[in-house]
Amino acid sequence: MSDQAISDPIQSRERDEREREIFGTPRVVAVVGMSPKPDRPSNYVARYLGEHGFTIIPVNPTVKEVEGMAAYADLRSIPKGSRVEIVALFVAPERTMPAVEQAAEIAAGIVWFQPGAEHPPAEQRARELGLEVFSGLCMKGEHGRLFGEGGC
Repeated sequence: MSDQAISDPIQSRERDEREREIFGTPRVVAVVGMSPKPDRPSNYVARYLGEHGFTIIPVNPTVKEVEGMAAYADLRSIPKGSRVEIVALFVAPERTMPAVEQAAEIAAGIVWFQPGAEHPPAEQRARELGLEVFSGLCMKGEHGRLFGEGGC
């Protein structure tokens, strides 16, 4: 239901309903690969989500802080009480598998492979671990499409 290429209109409606459910309730999103550079998709998508009620947790081992928020080296480093619900992946495809494994460890529930991060083996592994997968869809673009705002 939540794969990028859905040509069946029923599946597309089901995906839209699920996305509305996800985006309709503020959630905690760990943004793996969040850049401190404002022009990078990982940064402006995260800022957009933050402006729409989501709690953003930057995950980037190369920085201590992004947009005034503490950055963590990996998903395991996020404090346990943070209750991450969505892991948004903004890393190269070959770097997604460790994040998928850690998403399951922290009981995130949803792994969102942003455009450019798609990696079928990691997506399959996420499903095997019981995680819901969205792939090749921009979170900002999908939120905007469903709620009448700008795209990615």
